[in-house]
Amino acid sequence: MMLALGMFVFMRQTLPYQSIQRDTDYRWPSNSRVGLRDTFQFLGPGEETVTLSGVLYPELTGGKLTMTTLRLMADEGRAWPLIDGTGTIYGMFIINNVSETGSLLFSDGTPRRTDFTLKLTRVDESLAALYGDIGKQAESLIGKAGDLAGKYTGLFGG
Repeated sequence: MMLALGMFVFMRQTLPYQSIQRDTDYRWPSNSRVGLRDTFQFLGPGEETVTLSGVLYPELTGGKLTMTTLRLMADEGRAWPLIDGTGTIYGMFIINNVSETGSLLFSDGTPRRTDFTLKLTRVDESLAALYGDIGKQAESLIGKAGDLAGKYTGLFGG
């Protein structure tokens, strides 16, 4: 697995991208001052985008069905979790754009080669907001484990 967007897995048999570009903007608006340089204030992270691009050869990789699946996901208007093959969670992303260009056509018009670009935009606040406070989750789990251990101890006398 190279990457997963929701339940769609990017791999050689589906949509093997050849490049991934990740851009994150940071908001620094300026305030003009008389006789001095502008001042800047950091307002936090701005838009984060991921662009995947590559080439499909339907005899070896995914093809029309793969691209249709991504378009159907985009049609749902939902955000999807983006996770890479190492388990890194990027956040929740929407599909902004699916672009494909077919070339080297068979006699029926089916492309032997399809160049594609997929543009995604992150829509969650932060990973901490998405998954909550890990410390609080750990405390809750430890508390529940202790309660469960107490119940079993009481059942077995000891």
